[in-house]
Amino acid sequence: MIKIICIGKIKENYLKDAILEYSKRLSKYTKLEIIELPDSSFDIKKTLEVERDNILTKLNKNDYNILLDIDGNTYNSIEFSEHLDKIRNINSNITFIIGGSNGVHDDIRALVNERISFSKLTFPHQLFRVMLLEQIYRSFKILNHEEYHK
Repeated sequence: MIKIICIGKIKENYLKDAILEYSKRLSKYTKLEIIELPDSSFDIKKTLEVERDNILTKLNKNDYNILLDIDGNTYNSIEFSEHLDKIRNINSNITFIIGGSNGVHDDIRALVNERISFSKLTFPHQLFRVMLLEQIYRSFKILNHEEYHK
């Protein structure tokens, strides 16, 4: 099972459509759960604390927890698919965490099994959700030796 914990709701219909499409495609390979948590608008310190507490209510410490973090490990698509396959061999439950616009509290960074970066660029967290789903889908296509556009 793959779970995605993310801060903030998707407002744009084109992003909702893309998320729905990749969720449907992934259903062939794995169970998928997307958990949207509210974003906060306090000062940065309080926002990070509130969002941390919300994430912790949904985080299972027995899962393999991956934080999407600009300073995390980087992989190309083939390496990412191989890495996900290795993780799935030791833990069938993988949780990805996408923080809000202020990032995540250091307590979350300290708690996860791994931090992964898709780029040194900063992306809107709503758009990044689509990018993550696409890469997970691409990984399953690679692992199953199925053709997918490059």
